[in-house]
Amino acid sequence: MTSRAEQRVHHPHRRRSVKRRALLSGLGAFTLTGAAIVSSSMLSSASAATWPTPTSSQPVSSTISVSGVRDGGMVRYYGSGALAGDGQEEGQDPIFKLADGATLKNVIIGKPGADGIHCQGSCTLQNVWWEDVGEDAATFRGGNSAVYTVYGGGAKKAADKVFQHNGGGKLVVSKFAAQDFKTLYRSCGNCSTQYKRVSIFNTIEVTAPGSRLVGINTNYGDSAALRNVTIIGDSSRKIVPCQKYIGNNTGAEPPTNGSNPDGTHCNYTSSDITYR
Repeated sequence: MTSRAEQRVHHPHRRRSVKRRALLSGLGAFTLTGAAIVSSSMLSSASAATWPTPTSSQPVSSTISVSGVRDGGMVRYYGSGALAGDGQEEGQDPIFKLADGATLKNVIIGKPGADGIHCQGSCTLQNVWWEDVGEDAATFRGGNSAVYTVYGGGAKKAADKVFQHNGGGKLVVSKFAAQDFKTLYRSCGNCSTQYKRVSIFNTIEVTAPGSRLVGINTNYGDSAALRNVTIIGDSSRKIVPCQKYIGNNTGAEPPTNGSNPDGTHCNYTSSDITYR
């Protein structure tokens, strides 16, 4: 999919107290149709060390296929046997593979995490947590009409990427936490088949260290919108909110193409990001 070299590459000032209250309110308990209630303590865990405690642990030696809705009941799933990898080796299999239209919810992916989750088409990941990201947390592989939804949850210790977008379509991530990561989201920079990719991030809290929030390809028309993002522990502001690249379909390492908000590719303003 992506070359290893690429993957490794792959205000007006609001009062902080007001925006913080808004963030905590957004991270409070919520209910989705057909879903269990997710507690505020689970969703606010980005700003504290209190991530969900698994109800039990289950080794996974071969990829679990999901169609329809699968509720994991907050079980921790971790790789074993052929899925025991937790490094950045290319071509690892995922713990879960979701068919087009599938939903996976209330799941913890432990260590080793292999290649996390693959969405073969449109999918929903609700309240999914990665304790130690392997190759990637989730990879999105659908076509141009695919819509991928990530609602709640979080990821830690992503040596490379959290979300890898290899297919087409739109990714919407809401109420998500990330700690100790390199790249939160990357639109594939050198896949053999390229697409225009759209991503939206709303109510996100990330904790340093980190390198960039999103990486997109301007020459393919990608866009990334950032709304209500809080960055913790980055007083020198080294984390790049939106890195632009010139992608290709040859496997070559893509060069960068600036990082300033432009309202088209990198769609955010300084008021959309709070540092604390």
